[in-house]
Amino acid sequence: MITSTSAAAPQRHRSSAARRAATAAVAGGMALVGVGLAAPAAHAADSDISFSNVVFNNGKPVVVGISAEVEAPLTYTVKSSVALDSWWVDAYRGTYGTNEYKLAVFTTRWGCGQSSAGGYTFHDCDETVTVDPDNMPGGNGNKLVNSDATEWKTVATAIKKGGGYDTDLLSATVRLQRASRIQNMNASPEPVAKGKPITVTGTVQRANWSLHRYDNYGDRLVKLQFKPAGSSTWTTVKSVTASSTGYLKTTVTAAEDGTWRWRYSGNTTTGASNSSGDYVDVN
Repeated sequence: MITSTSAAAPQRHRSSAARRAATAAVAGGMALVGVGLAAPAAHAADSDISFSNVVFNNGKPVVVGISAEVEAPLTYTVKSSVALDSWWVDAYRGTYGTNEYKLAVFTTRWGCGQSSAGGYTFHDCDETVTVDPDNMPGGNGNKLVNSDATEWKTVATAIKKGGGYDTDLLSATVRLQRASRIQNMNASPEPVAKGKPITVTGTVQRANWSLHRYDNYGDRLVKLQFKPAGSSTWTTVKSVTASSTGYLKTTVTAAEDGTWRWRYSGNTTTGASNSSGDYVDVN
């Protein structure tokens, strides 16, 4: 379980069997080990404890590839009129208490600022969740699959000092997206005479979680962008639709020295990405 820590001593906690068992006990109406009281139904929040202001990744989708761990911030507020031993917030898929599986394999708590008002204690918590596509705490063989690129629901649990607990099914959600990338970026010839054509190519790809690889991603609308030499600003020159196999190809007229790149803006299931840049010297 996650326990409250000071900002000076962050702690990293694996989504352990003990935490999963405690959460399942709360949701399923079993006696909670170490507490010894019958759990309330998951949707019946106690009036003496509530969770609010739950935000994953600053309200942006969490974009995950096929192997690397991804960290995302999590902030929320716990309000209680009783003393608490511990509390946590999870994102999950499935039906809570029946077949749910969680998003984060680790949660790091950096601190929970405490204040009091109107007979309640407020904890404003700042955490980081870690998502590992190859080491999920449950789900489809403990791995992400393509259907996981959707909105995940959230749930919060608090353990009271001296016995008792509360689990809230929350309205907050977090969207998970498959990472995209643009490979084989090339602008040629290099150098090129002013006024002559430059051919720009590349290939759009997307993470296939189910097969643990990147596949070509066809029929995507992708922007071709240019940054003049000495500038830090990218300008969209044109939009190009990739072939059914994800292949990109277009031509532009050489006007000045600078760097070319592709940018894909993503969609509801897929994150945005930029290709590497290719500098072309115009003579």
